[in-house]
Amino acid sequence: MTKRDGVTLFEVKKLSVGYGAKRVLTDVDFTVKSGQFVAFLGPNGAGKSTLLKTLARLLKPISGTVLVEGMDVELYRSGELAKRLSVVLTGHHTRTMFSVEEFVSLGRYPYTNFIGALSDVDRKEVKRALRLVSAEHLAERSVSTLSDGERQKVVLARALAQRPSVLLLDEPTVHLDLKHKVEILSILRNLCCEENLCVIAALHDVDVAFKVSDVVALVKDGVIKEWGSPEEIIKDTTPASLYGFDSARFNPLLGTVDWRMPKNGKPVFVVAGMGTGAILFRLLGKKGYRLATGVVHRNDIDFHVASAMEVECVSCEPLEDISFELYQKALRWASEVYCVIDAGFPVKPLNQMNVRLISRCINGGKRVLSLRSPEEAYSLFGASDGLVCCEDVHRLLEYLNSDGKGVVVSSLKRASQ
Repeated sequence: MTKRDGVTLFEVKKLSVGYGAKRVLTDVDFTVKSGQFVAFLGPNGAGKSTLLKTLARLLKPISGTVLVEGMDVELYRSGELAKRLSVVLTGHHTRTMFSVEEFVSLGRYPYTNFIGALSDVDRKEVKRALRLVSAEHLAERSVSTLSDGERQKVVLARALAQRPSVLLLDEPTVHLDLKHKVEILSILRNLCCEENLCVIAALHDVDVAFKVSDVVALVKDGVIKEWGSPEEIIKDTTPASLYGFDSARFNPLLGTVDWRMPKNGKPVFVVAGMGTGAILFRLLGKKGYRLATGVVHRNDIDFHVASAMEVECVSCEPLEDISFELYQKALRWASEVYCVIDAGFPVKPLNQMNVRLISRCINGGKRVLSLRSPEEAYSLFGASDGLVCCEDVHRLLEYLNSDGKGVVVSSLKRASQ
């Protein structure tokens, strides 16, 4: 594959796609260059697969033009188009008794003679394709014995054996376990960076598309609503508006989708900071607790996770000491909840007020659950029956769910005696 930085490989002009007279997508216009990873995002039925099939000339467009390397896709002979374009579709099952090497060699059909005899160059390209997907060790295996993840690698290798400049994929990681999903996406990303391949893929995972793609297209309601870099296009409300739900939000800073906090549920106040609250927020949120937190700095990961989950949050500017006013506000919130949780944050000069906040809650008769060791908690807050140390978040959750009945924990008053 010749390296061609920034060369326009794909141009789509006023394209409408569908089946017969039924239009699925209309007025599609875009340009894709070599080395780009383009992700089409949208709900089922939005037209992503139909568009990919049309780009691959598997479906005839209703109107408009598709240009591959400057020439109308309709003008290519099949063999010549296959040297420029490879396709991997969803549900392409490979139940065959071919060996992996034999199966991948089928991708050399644009280059072989009418009986399909392989030359030394063809065999070299087959080995290269297997190497690109880290599947050399599978060469002698029967395709029928492969796992789903291994089979997807082999199908991808067959497509790469064509030596295309453009690779079209429809949901390439569907039904794969996490290991193979990460491997396939890493392979595709590396092909863009190292082989200058253009990858155009239909995906469902917004967080995955955000992390691996150079360009995203949001497909809904018969049109491409937005086209551009994921950093510009994917906002916190994008998944909700694209897929039609309101129970979760995307956090562009973290690249994750987080579920919103339940509106009803037992109220709990978490004193967190320096990343100690993020796991707690998610764990307690999915168990139905309604959370508030503070005082956290606005450059802290706890602040960003809390914001994505719509946890009520008392916050301060980065690198500033927690003010007395914010301490009082957090104390008022903490006084109104069922329980206060000390997330075990590292104590530093900037967050000394949070130590004071926890001590005040204990002295005011509020039950406080701490994720610190009894020794550290005693040194910070003193001994009290109102302060309970839990060895991990699961023991803490067990305590919350049972109101402390039958749960063995460390009461600091007893532990100190």
